[in-house]
Amino acid sequence: MSNIISYLFETNAIRFCEENKPFWYTSGKIGPYFINTHFIYGSEKEANDLLSFIDSSLSDKMTLPKKVFDKVLKQYNENKIYHDVIENIKSYIEENIDVNEIDYISGGERRDWFFSNIIAYLLKKPHITIYKDLSTVVSDYDFSNTYELSNLEGKKVLHVADLITVASSYIRAWIPAIKNLGANILWSCVVVDRMQGGKEKLEAEGVKSLSLVNVDTNLFKNALDMGIINENQLELLNNFFKDPDNCMREFLINHPEFLENALNSDEKTVKRAKLLVDGNLYNL
Repeated sequence: MSNIISYLFETNAIRFCEENKPFWYTSGKIGPYFINTHFIYGSEKEANDLLSFIDSSLSDKMTLPKKVFDKVLKQYNENKIYHDVIENIKSYIEENIDVNEIDYISGGERRDWFFSNIIAYLLKKPHITIYKDLSTVVSDYDFSNTYELSNLEGKKVLHVADLITVASSYIRAWIPAIKNLGANILWSCVVVDRMQGGKEKLEAEGVKSLSLVNVDTNLFKNALDMGIINENQLELLNNFFKDPDNCMREFLINHPEFLENALNSDEKTVKRAKLLVDGNLYNL
């Protein structure tokens, strides 16, 4: 999977912070890396263009799957990074799951569709498109027909996604949506596992969890070996991996100017910094 890791760095899908400048997360917490797995669609711009296209097409749930599929198939045929990533995902699935057992492949709104649609096509499995409101539509493997199905009693589903963190989307939406059809997600395959407990939560639900890349100390060592980070950054990343809250609490205590500067920064940063302060997220 070393080429996948290279692509994640090359496209800025995984970014490590500069020394003493952790990233602000939407939750109000901070951390030393940021992950946008969908950037390995080819580039940040191409990925954001597809997201914008999806947003503009969401109003028609029956025509959207084919529209997205046409886009990703074109990209698969024309972009080397995306093509290689998809081929890696396909091979990884074939090595770890008996493909003959898979009845359907599913993907959830929105970033899963960067990967699930094209994998369904390559494995010749019908695709279940899951929307955030838990509604679903089913498409033939080549997306030539899309239709509503209310009963997939006993069918076995592989869910393909970009990323897993704590599996909240699975627990809240994807697993219930498939159960509503009478089917079950038995497998999950993601490009990146942030190693924050999602795999364990899925396995508690009876879902086998597969990932091509794990965000762990081995990944950080790879980044050091590739010259992407230095030893000081590596130390912070390893400490964060062991105990993220305590690591960032210590950082804030040792660098009080970081929070002070954030509270006097741009609107988005101020909003996130206030979440940290008001929620006392690090027990300062």
